[in-house]
Amino acid sequence: MSHLLASYNNTLSSILGWVSIACWIVVYSPQIHENYSLQSGEGLSLIFVYVWLLGDITNMTGAILAGLLPTVIILGVYYTLCDLILLFQVYYYRWKATKYQVSESVEETPLLIDTNAQNKREVSSTKGIAIRYAGALSFVMITGVLAWWISSNITLPEKPQKHRSSSITWVIQVLGWTSAICYLGSRIPQIIKNFSTRCEGLAPALFFFSILGNATYSLSICVKSMEKEYLITNGSWLAGSALTIFLDLAVLSQFSYYRYLAFKRVQPGSTIENTS
Repeated sequence: MSHLLASYNNTLSSILGWVSIACWIVVYSPQIHENYSLQSGEGLSLIFVYVWLLGDITNMTGAILAGLLPTVIILGVYYTLCDLILLFQVYYYRWKATKYQVSESVEETPLLIDTNAQNKREVSSTKGIAIRYAGALSFVMITGVLAWWISSNITLPEKPQKHRSSSITWVIQVLGWTSAICYLGSRIPQIIKNFSTRCEGLAPALFFFSILGNATYSLSICVKSMEKEYLITNGSWLAGSALTIFLDLAVLSQFSYYRYLAFKRVQPGSTIENTS
């Protein structure tokens, strides 16, 4: 009975892990597309992206030292490249705006967005948004399950377990906790920036998929085993994923609040002033 339960837990953990990977593959796409559409990356806090980049680099380095699967390391490289793309967009569109004098004051009014157009975007059909998110959610779920099914039907030769020195083990743990702290700390400057930008130029799907990816990843760890030693070993990755969910929820609550204000502004007889 215990053997069957362990097998079930391993299968469920693997499925959740693959769903998490599917989420993280698409998580950057909405923001990259948002920046391209607006020809501006000023909705992002640069500190947020830089600290996130540091977290991805330390996470990738830890994966390499731990000798994790090549797919995990490749994903780490992919995350790092996506961070660099976001940074490139911010600086490129700033340079472009300055060169062509699109804005007279990029520093004071960083978002080159028409207010009326933005209001229309904010109050767009809730039903349409729900359909898009449901479709995206279905996509990552199906992709994750399909990836698990393919991987479970591929037999790879087992590599002998390599003995790691205590110093390497400690380095991996330090990198893991550094990555967790970076992931947590990166959200704070973005939350602060949102109070001034009212979340303009920021793609909510970035944080939606981040929440889903972190939730499924955390569950994949806990479902596999709740033994004390196992949880301590994976503590940094578990903390970095689980605690970040709450900060991402704070960002999504900001989106909801400013969307509500935008909706009230376009209502007849509204007394809410546009203070953006």
